[in-house]
Amino acid sequence: MTELERKRDRAPIPAEWAYAPAPESREVVTLRERYGHFIGGEWVEPKETYVTIEPASEEPLAEVGQATDAEVEQAVAAARAAYENGWSSLAGSERAKYLFRIARILQERSREFAVLESLNGGKPIRESRDVDLPLAAAHFFYYAGWADKLEYAFPNRKPKPLGVAGQIIPWNFPLLMLAWKLAPALAAGNTVVLKPAETTQLSALLFCDVLRQAELPAGVVNIMTGDGRAGAALVKSEVDKVAFTGSTEVGKAIARELAGTGKKLTLELGGKAANVIFDDAALDQAVEGIVNGIYFNQGHVCCAGSRLLVQESVYEDVIAKLKRRLTTLRVGDPLDKNTDVGAINSKAQLEKIQELVQSGEEEGAAIYQPPCRLPEKGYWFVPTVFTDVAQSYRIAQEEIFGPVLSVLTFRTPDEAVEKANNTPYGLSAGVWTEKGSRILSMAQRLRAGVIWANTYNRFDPASPFGGYKESGFGREGGLHGLEPYLDFE
Repeated sequence: MTELERKRDRAPIPAEWAYAPAPESREVVTLRERYGHFIGGEWVEPKETYVTIEPASEEPLAEVGQATDAEVEQAVAAARAAYENGWSSLAGSERAKYLFRIARILQERSREFAVLESLNGGKPIRESRDVDLPLAAAHFFYYAGWADKLEYAFPNRKPKPLGVAGQIIPWNFPLLMLAWKLAPALAAGNTVVLKPAETTQLSALLFCDVLRQAELPAGVVNIMTGDGRAGAALVKSEVDKVAFTGSTEVGKAIARELAGTGKKLTLELGGKAANVIFDDAALDQAVEGIVNGIYFNQGHVCCAGSRLLVQESVYEDVIAKLKRRLTTLRVGDPLDKNTDVGAINSKAQLEKIQELVQSGEEEGAAIYQPPCRLPEKGYWFVPTVFTDVAQSYRIAQEEIFGPVLSVLTFRTPDEAVEKANNTPYGLSAGVWTEKGSRILSMAQRLRAGVIWANTYNRFDPASPFGGYKESGFGREGGLHGLEPYLDFE
């Protein structure tokens, strides 16, 4: 035996590989006990309040305002005054300076915002830190670049701002959705009244301090909190445009309300995206894309790849690799840097996921959940895979908005297209194959607004995002995201 072999023989072998806890500090965020509404550059004491909680522990975080109709009108009036008193006539290069400042401040305070996003929303800190914050800042940088180039962006047309935009954002990406909405509206010269989701308001309320640091003129951005009643009041108010991201059901109600009013409307609604795996795909890479497509942010993603379509010849290999990969996912404390799947955002959402999963079992689908020890407090759900799924099952048709994947099979590209398009939604899709011609052919035939090739959930501020059918209309991101905030002479 050589000396090297003797040393190897004495090397300690760990009994198991485990991750030591790596918690991010909560001390980087200072929360007030009570928040009001941010109207006209000042904090306004709310008439009604409620408590927002941390979904991972069910502990209260802060008391926040429930906006009344009168407070909504006050915010819209402040936005109108700011629009008429200088913001709309401000040179685009000057508006750009404010957007650049906001982007830089978000970068400087990114750790603080990332911790708050995970505290209030339940998503893993790795995602808040490495995805949400960089993308939010990137959107402000991107639209700052367009603010003084609107006539070049839309040649032979004379763009001008609309006026006051009423914006309603969801709870799955609180700060990123704020950036998606605010940046193009401000770059185009509009003022804004924004309402964050009722369960995730704290990022938007902390963002008010960013506006103060950036010295944005009072009233240009107004933020009020509350549940659906506040959103309904904003839709009915004297705004010139409504932008909504959320459920299809609420989107339809908003469309009915605004029909015939002349107000502009963009809707980014639900999805039931197909992730299509062909037999020539790089399967290990595809499995990582599947996991990223459905378990990222606990499946709280409108464009999540919640329907997996696998070509029959590689079905068994893909499922075996996927199940093995699921056993490595770590579910737990959102502030632990090792966590892959965090807490479900609210009790109501958890109950919806549980009800749909139960329906899948009752209809005959085979369920797989890896061994997983969930925390005793908070809202949690084990990453789940359903096989033997028929297209008629609820889990294959309805948006679950949770870490639940439904698997179907296909034999030919035509069958894949038919099954992928067999949904009332049309927001996104994924295609995995080594053949470029097949990617292009599938992209032409899939009825989805965003199609990823050999990747999933990749975003860029220069790329438009939006859907067809019951996934809404209008686009956000890129030049397409500017147009809904402009009128043309």
